[in-house]
Amino acid sequence: MLLFLKHSQAISKKSLICKMNLEEVLVELKSLANENIKKIFLNQGAVEPVWGVKVGDMKTILKKIKNDQGLAMQLYDTGISDAMYLAGLVADGAKMSKTELQNWVEKARWSMLSEYTVPWVASESQYCTELALEWIDSDTDLIITAGWSALGSIAAITPDHELDLDLFKKLLHRVEKSIHQSFNKVPYAMNGFVISIGAYITPLSKEAMEVAKRIGKVSVNMGNTSCKVPYAPQYIQKVMDKGHAGKKRKTVKC
Repeated sequence: MLLFLKHSQAISKKSLICKMNLEEVLVELKSLANENIKKIFLNQGAVEPVWGVKVGDMKTILKKIKNDQGLAMQLYDTGISDAMYLAGLVADGAKMSKTELQNWVEKARWSMLSEYTVPWVASESQYCTELALEWIDSDTDLIITAGWSALGSIAAITPDHELDLDLFKKLLHRVEKSIHQSFNKVPYAMNGFVISIGAYITPLSKEAMEVAKRIGKVSVNMGNTSCKVPYAPQYIQKVMDKGHAGKKRKTVKC
């Protein structure tokens, strides 16, 4: 009887955690707002509305609403930057349609969403490669960055034998030819793609290193921040030296 009661209480507690609605989540999220963080986000290109919630602080809410796909979709549709980022942590990209993912990338109005949230969620989808290849041919810089970041994310979580290695090799050389002629944050995303190939796809690690060396240093206007563009050869070599090359991740979300 005691065991049954404990089990019932656990189920009840879990049910309560999963029943937070959109309004309740937004109230709690806004209570975590930080003006200094908001200023940093705005300096990095964030578009209002943005509250300035630290990602670490969002994790307290994430524990309460994890796996609530419907709520994730509602959060993203608010247009509030912090809520959209949280939505990406909650959402399961495998449950999203191509139309939904396309809607997300079109609503990503600054780099935190286009370089991280959307690619992370897309990487969980069967449509990721197809969409990412379309995105890198877009006329919109934010969508292009989402495409290159998504391709890098695929490399990080997908076993090598499931990847189209010829495609990724061609994409490496496409980056080499175009990275220094690209604008805004696109070179940053391309550079990240090269690093990801070197770090996660073993058969292409050497090729990625050679491409990275030929590309050299990448210059990107990072706004009024201390952020810098990683030097790809150095970063890839560091991963190799630690013996981490080719070690796949379970998820790219963080």
